[in-house]
Amino acid sequence: MYCNSREDKEDLFQDIVLQLWRAFASFNGDAKVSTWMYRVALNTAITRLRKETKREKFAGFDDDAVFEIAATDNKEENEQVMQMYEAIKKLSEVERAITMLYMDDYSYREIGEVMGLSESNVGFNLNKIRTKIKTIVNQG
Repeated sequence: MYCNSREDKEDLFQDIVLQLWRAFASFNGDAKVSTWMYRVALNTAITRLRKETKREKFAGFDDDAVFEIAATDNKEENEQVMQMYEAIKKLSEVERAITMLYMDDYSYREIGEVMGLSESNVGFNLNKIRTKIKTIVNQG
C-alpha cells in the first residue's frame, strides 16, 4: 500500500530490513517480535513516504501490483477489490496503517500496541475508516 511499483516495493523492503538490523539492539522484549517488526516496518514506510515530496504519492498501481491484489477469475470481484484499494489510498497515513494491520488479521490489542492506541480507540477508528471507505467507494 505504500508503494506504486515493484521496484519501489523492493527498495522499501531493503530499507525495512536495514532498519530492523539497525534497531535490533533497541528491542527490549516488551512486545512480541512480530509487533516490534511491524512497528519498525510501518515507521520506515511512512518515513520514506514523507521523503517523496517530488513524486506524486499513490498515483496508481502498476500492472504487477494489480495482479497481486486481484488474482481471481471473477471480474466483478476484481473491480470491487480495486475500488477498495483505491479508497484506502485516499485515507490518511494513520488510517492506512490501521487498515493494513486489520487486513493482516492483527487483533485490536496488537494494532493498538503498534499504533500506540487503546483497543477501544482502534475499534472507534476502524468504524470511522469503514464509513469513510464506503463513502469514497459510493462517490466513485
